[in-house]
Amino acid sequence: MTLADNAGRTTTDKNALLWQMVDGRLPPPPCAQTLGLVFKDIDGERGRVEVDFAAKAEFLNPAGHIQGGFLAAMLDDTMGLALAATLSAGEFAPTVNLNVQFQRPAKVGALKGIGRVTMRGREVCQLSADLMQAGKIVATATATAVIRRM
Repeated sequence: MTLADNAGRTTTDKNALLWQMVDGRLPPPPCAQTLGLVFKDIDGERGRVEVDFAAKAEFLNPAGHIQGGFLAAMLDDTMGLALAATLSAGEFAPTVNLNVQFQRPAKVGALKGIGRVTMRGREVCQLSADLMQAGKIVATATATAVIRRM
């Protein structure tokens, strides 16, 4: 399902936090704004998202590459959004474990994140994500998240 066609979703709740952000009823959190997050495609039924990030010069390490912590945050946001697309109003899912593998240095500019829910239980969920720049994988990650109710 694309952003333009989210009215037909059947397994997601339009009042859940993610959909309120997508619909413009709530702003994205400051951390997502800092990373330049832009929603591209969200499939709540499959637990899959595509997002874009803007890697800024302020994210550079002394070697002139995007510091790994920023890449890890992008991956965490990507996976979290994939799971958030499956949640109901009043639910949230904090990450309890995050594993990141860096493949190559990232530069200032656009990055694309693809996140997936690989296993969704009633509470414990497994997630994965790829972060790409110029068509090449920069970093990958897996995570465990736990669904909680507010």
